[in-house]
Amino acid sequence: MNLHAPFARQIDAFRPADGPPPQSLLRFIGWALKGSGKGLGIAGASSAASGAADVISATLLGAVIDSVTTADPQNVWAESGAVIAGFVLFFLVIRPLILGLSTASSNVIIGPNVLPLVLSRLHRWTMGQAVSFFDNDFAGRLAQKQMQTARAITDFASEMVNVVAFALAAIIGSAAFLLSVDVWGAVALIAWLASYALLIRFFLPRIRARSAARASARAAVTGQVVDTITNIKTVKLFAHAAHEDRAALSAMAGFRERALDFGIVSTWFRLSLMTLAGILPVILIGGAILLWQQGQATAGDIAASGAIALRLSQMSGWVSMALMSIWGSIGEIEDGMQTLAPRHTLTDAPDAVTLDQVDGLIRFDRVSFNYGREDGKGGVQGIDLTIRPGERVGLVGASGAGKSTLVALLLRLYDVEAGRVLIDGRDVRDVTQESLRRQIGMVTQETAMFNRSARDNIRYGSPDASDGAIAEAAAAAEADQFIADMQDHTGRRGYDAFLGERGVKLSGGQRQRIALARAFLKNAPILILDEATSALDSEVEAAIQDSLDRVMTGKTVLAIAHRLSTIAEMDRIVVLEEGRIVEQGSHAELLAQGGTYARYWSRQSGGFLGVDEADGVTSATATA
Repeated sequence: MNLHAPFARQIDAFRPADGPPPQSLLRFIGWALKGSGKGLGIAGASSAASGAADVISATLLGAVIDSVTTADPQNVWAESGAVIAGFVLFFLVIRPLILGLSTASSNVIIGPNVLPLVLSRLHRWTMGQAVSFFDNDFAGRLAQKQMQTARAITDFASEMVNVVAFALAAIIGSAAFLLSVDVWGAVALIAWLASYALLIRFFLPRIRARSAARASARAAVTGQVVDTITNIKTVKLFAHAAHEDRAALSAMAGFRERALDFGIVSTWFRLSLMTLAGILPVILIGGAILLWQQGQATAGDIAASGAIALRLSQMSGWVSMALMSIWGSIGEIEDGMQTLAPRHTLTDAPDAVTLDQVDGLIRFDRVSFNYGREDGKGGVQGIDLTIRPGERVGLVGASGAGKSTLVALLLRLYDVEAGRVLIDGRDVRDVTQESLRRQIGMVTQETAMFNRSARDNIRYGSPDASDGAIAEAAAAAEADQFIADMQDHTGRRGYDAFLGERGVKLSGGQRQRIALARAFLKNAPILILDEATSALDSEVEAAIQDSLDRVMTGKTVLAIAHRLSTIAEMDRIVVLEEGRIVEQGSHAELLAQGGTYARYWSRQSGGFLGVDEADGVTSATATA
């Protein structure tokens, strides 16, 4: 019988969040923990029972001492047997069950469930952010913030349940016992608790602030280190190891200073608290002795008071460290909120519909977008362009002319600042982003690869595809042969071999062929080729051209290329300059016009587009 199963099921560890994360601290924590109330309640009740058990232990100890010391030694078992039996039953059966329940609540209900609950919610929310959100931050820093915030909320919940509930039950029980002995003992405990509260009130806000600063500095170190490791080849090629080392040491020095600030205030807090904790046993035990001298307390009362005093004194240190952890967690939560909780800037409309059965009619209706720049430079201005279903259109222009901006707007990675982008007559802002992008296949110059198997990277185009369909797509992209020869560092071979982070174990041409296979497998009605064959040599490009032609048949194709020979066979070529359409027509028509496209064609070197600085544009061999 699986005894822990009922505990493990108290919290649904992957329940989606309700709405966006609130911007205030307590509401944000509530958003992150919503749905875990029942499990946390059980854990809190069992923790409180553990706290009460400590007081009961001391009370039973006093009762046994009183019973034994007042009984006839010859008849002690007869006179005190019931008290002793209760003492034994409590310590051998009841107390272990209470403590076992509390431990199970902490280790089975909270530990394994709350962290994934919070982390999954933060991760889902972060994944929904616009591309610009990720462009403005470090990948490593964002991952660090997600884990830091989830761990801090988990620690906050765990400490509140395990410590606060336990301490409250122990303090209430102790006060009740002391009242039964002498009211002045209870008064002394209350006065001590008030001093304890004032001490905490002074220190914890400082701990909270310094914890937030330490968390921010830690994330900066992670971001710096991940950024360096991600670009390690560039670091080595430019012989900048020393420069990166200095940058990392600078970030680490900042973290060290913040960690020292936190350590200093924590040390003073601990020292002050231990001094205050030492006062409690002196007061309670001394008071019980005075009462005993006056005949108002028994030896058992002294023993029980001493046990309670020592336990509360010890517990005060434990509770203080827990409170310091709670306030430290709050600081880290607030720091994480600043990064992770901003509202999504690109969202589906409330009445957005699913885009299905696309014919492929694309229209840019007087579209303008310049990435929010006040000077109006960059992006595109007043684009009016219609692409018919099944038409193959090439986009030409120097770097910065607006080609990739048009593609980004079509994919709704950004929202237009003026005009509309329509597919089959429907504004892309009126359909869900997921359904829109499912209708578009794309191969880019900078091909994204996951550190997963070759099979998984190709299957990304169609998650339900069979192994046979994956192999056919790889063969069509001329990728099957080099995949068959692959072997990773763990010995996995062929389609099971992992590609390394960002596909680092592959050449540029190999990455593009896997990306082409992924797009072939997706088989979307709209296909975007953004320098899709730029990393292929002429022989490989020629080998896959027939496959590419077959894949493009019946699809609406938008192709960006600086190597003009790759788009010369397109149905139409659109020429962009400084964000505007300056020419459009077939390859032959544009050459006959003798305009910008003809100038580009005549100045090609090695099949690539390059223009003189005198023409006001730079070489367009880089990504548009």
